[in-house]
Amino acid sequence: MFDTGSTAFMLICTMLVFLMTPGLAFFYGGLARRKNVVNTMLMCLAVVGVVGVLWVVAGWSLAYGGDGSLSFIGGLDQLLALPTVSDLLAETSTPPADATYPSVVDIAFQMAFAMITAAIVTGSLAGRVRFGFAMAFLAVWVLAVYAPLAHMVWGGEGSLIGDVIGALDFAGGDVVHISSGVTGLILCLLAGGRRGFGQLSYRPHNVPFVTPGAGLLWFGWFGFNGGSAFAADGIAALAILNTVTASAAGLASWMVVERVATGKPTLVGASTGLVAGLVVVTPAAGFVEPWAALVMGAVVSPVCYLAISHLKARLGYDDALDAFGCHGVGGILDGVLTGLFCVPELSWTEHGGLLYTGDPSLLVDQVLGIAVTLVVVVVLDLAIACAIRALMGGRVRVDEADEAIGLDVAEHGESAYPAFSGLD
Repeated sequence: MFDTGSTAFMLICTMLVFLMTPGLAFFYGGLARRKNVVNTMLMCLAVVGVVGVLWVVAGWSLAYGGDGSLSFIGGLDQLLALPTVSDLLAETSTPPADATYPSVVDIAFQMAFAMITAAIVTGSLAGRVRFGFAMAFLAVWVLAVYAPLAHMVWGGEGSLIGDVIGALDFAGGDVVHISSGVTGLILCLLAGGRRGFGQLSYRPHNVPFVTPGAGLLWFGWFGFNGGSAFAADGIAALAILNTVTASAAGLASWMVVERVATGKPTLVGASTGLVAGLVVVTPAAGFVEPWAALVMGAVVSPVCYLAISHLKARLGYDDALDAFGCHGVGGILDGVLTGLFCVPELSWTEHGGLLYTGDPSLLVDQVLGIAVTLVVVVVLDLAIACAIRALMGGRVRVDEADEAIGLDVAEHGESAYPAFSGLD
C-alpha cells in the first residue's frame, strides 16, 4: 500500500508549485513598464503551454528516463509518457517496497519545476525581445538544457553532478536558479539594452502587483522545497521551516540594506528580499538547521542588492527585471553556503558541511558542481541562441518603433490599460 499521507502531500505540493508561475507573472508584470506589462505577463503564462506540452512529449524522459547508465541525460523510454498508465496499474496491484506514493505524481511535480524555471528566464528579456524568439528559445532550452541538467543533478546513481561529483541540491539551486539566472544574463547580453538604457530611469509601473506576486511565489515555494523531501515526514517539515526562516531573514535584511543605502525601505525591495531569501535556501532546505537558514537569508540580500544596484550598472548589461541578479547570483551563493552549513547526518553523500566537520570536501564538491552547471548552461545557451537567431534572420528584438510604442500593442495588439472614449 502507498502511504496515503505522503501521496496527498505530494499532490498538494505539486499544485503549489504550479501556482508559482502565475505568481511570477504578477511579480514581473508589476515590475515592468506600463506599455510592456501584457507582454511580460504573457511570456510567463505562455511558458505553461510550451513547457507543459514538451515535458510530456520528451522532457520527462530526457530528465528521468533511461536505465541510469548515462551521466549527462536520461533516455527515450518515457517519450509521450507512454508507460505511465501501465506503470500505474502495476504499482496499484503490487506497490514497490520503497515507494510511498505513485510515481505518476513525479511527472507533474517535475513539470511544474520546469515551468517556473523557464519563466524566470523571461525577466531578463522584458521590454525589447521578440515574443517569438523568446518562446522558440525556451522550447529548445527546456529539452536541451533544463532536462539534461535535471538528470545530472537528480538522476540518481551515475548522474554527473549529484552522484559522480557529489554536489547537493535539495530543491534546485543548480537546476532552477543558476540555470535560469545565467540564461537570462546570456540572452540579455545577446539582445542588448532597452531603448534609453543607462539614460532613462525604469520604474515599476504597478507596485501593488509585485507584492501579491511575491506572496504567491512564497506560498508555492513551500511545495517547491517541502515537496522535494518526497514524503510527508520530518525532512519536509524542516524544509518548510527553513523556507519561511530564510525568506523572513531575506526580507528583513533587504529593508535594512535599503535603509542604509538610500535612507528608505521600499515595498518592491521587501518583496525582492523575500524572493532572494527563498532562492538562497532552495538547495539547502532539507540539509541545514534553522539558525543556518537565518544566516543564509540575512547574507543573500546584501549580495543580491549589490549585484542589482552596482554590478549591473558597472558592467552595463540590461537584466531588465533582475533574473540574474536575484536567481543567478543567489543560486551561486546558496550552493556555496550549503557546503558550509550542511548537517552531516542529513547529507545525501558521505560529506557534511565544513562548519561541522572541518573537512572541505563537500564545499569543494559544491563549487565543482556549480562550475559544471555554469559551463553546461553557457555553452548550450550560446549554441541554441545563435541557431535560433540565425533561423529568425538575426531578429532577436523588436524594431525601434515597436519598442517605443510598447510590446503590448506591437507584439500582441493588446493594452493592459486601454483608454476608452465611450462606455466599456
